[in-house]
Amino acid sequence: MKQVPIPSTKSFTPAQIIVSYYFIAIAISVGLLSLPGVKEVDASLSFIDKVFVAVSAVSVTGLSPVNIADTFTSFGYVIIMMILQLGGIGIMSIGTFIWLLAGKKIGLRERQLIMIDHNQPTLAGVVKLIREIVKILLLIQLVGAIILSLYFMQFYDDTRFAILNGVFSTISATTNGGFDINGDSLQAFRSDYFVQTIHMLLIILGAIGFPVLIEVKEFLSNKNKTFRFSLFTKITTVTYGALLIIGAIGIFIIEYFNTFRYLSWHDAVFGALFHSVSARSGGLTTMNVELFNQGTNFFMSFLMFIGASPSSVGGGIRTTTFAIALLFLINFSRGKNQIQIFGREIHLIDVFRSYAVILLAAMMVIFATILLTITEPTIPIPALIFEITSAFGTCGMSLGVTDELSTVGKVTIMLLMFIGRVGIISFLFTLGGKSNSTKFHYPKERVIIG
Repeated sequence: MKQVPIPSTKSFTPAQIIVSYYFIAIAISVGLLSLPGVKEVDASLSFIDKVFVAVSAVSVTGLSPVNIADTFTSFGYVIIMMILQLGGIGIMSIGTFIWLLAGKKIGLRERQLIMIDHNQPTLAGVVKLIREIVKILLLIQLVGAIILSLYFMQFYDDTRFAILNGVFSTISATTNGGFDINGDSLQAFRSDYFVQTIHMLLIILGAIGFPVLIEVKEFLSNKNKTFRFSLFTKITTVTYGALLIIGAIGIFIIEYFNTFRYLSWHDAVFGALFHSVSARSGGLTTMNVELFNQGTNFFMSFLMFIGASPSSVGGGIRTTTFAIALLFLINFSRGKNQIQIFGREIHLIDVFRSYAVILLAAMMVIFATILLTITEPTIPIPALIFEITSAFGTCGMSLGVTDELSTVGKVTIMLLMFIGRVGIISFLFTLGGKSNSTKFHYPKERVIIG
């Protein structure tokens, strides 16, 4: 009898291995959520909903067909926090960090996987990147957990729950997970500017990009002040800040004569600012977004579609993708064929990749919208678009329709959350297989455009 050869991991591309690792992580997460004592005795949690929560946690999205606070026990909260950490820090980051603690050497293959998982252009410095990511994120979470736990003690009689809520909220915010154990996100703290500020800072630190945090740390520790920020950090920071400010102003203006008309000016300002920050990928809310104007929800859908920065805990097309595409349009309209910014010139291949990501992402959102209008005929289209962009951007905000989705609808949303987490480029390379360079060229010919 002829033996069928079993393919080794060497026959797969790094992108395919990364995607398979995330599938394995989801399977393990489903197993953990199936353990005894994870959910309340009288709580209902079907298999498809269990898979949905697992995918949402691994992709650090926050969408859920069940109420987390009512469905899971304290042990279940701990399990969800573990999954959020796995998805937020990254499978390769955690695996590499454990490998380093054991004193093992990181080989070329592992470095390639780290490079793909964190969207790095080269292999140089990827191991150092992992060390810094884990150390910085854990330090941020430690400080955030202490602050929120101590602050929450004045609101809860149970000290253990106050600490649990503080730790859970910190991990959910820094990983941009969007889950909460209060039952109504942060709506109870709508007028508590301290809680909102801490959560906004944690969301920003998780979504702005690990390389940015590492460079800021190096800048602060550089005594001779000769440190130079990279082009990536400059573009990321400016784009992230601009989107945050524009988002807050847009939400404030659109909602000024709707839900904000019943609020004080400072509550309205914080409400607009918080939801602009959260729309990056955070998913937490201080108000019921179901009451927002449809224009606001469409605007927030656009913000969620863009998502967070590359090599962060967030999803979407990413801020740098949007920035490069916008910069190219501005330069092209001025008759320029190159993008020059901050004394540097953008590689043409990065422009191609940006437009490829935007086009593929837009096609996925359109296809998912068409599909869900067929499978979910009772749900309004604006609510479906909001849900779809929230999933793709791994944000987690919802207009309350997640639990109404059919099995096909839930699978579609799960796929979007998964793609949003691993990244369009990695997912595209997974389908495409190994790259093959062209060994010959045909004659070039111009095509009429526009």
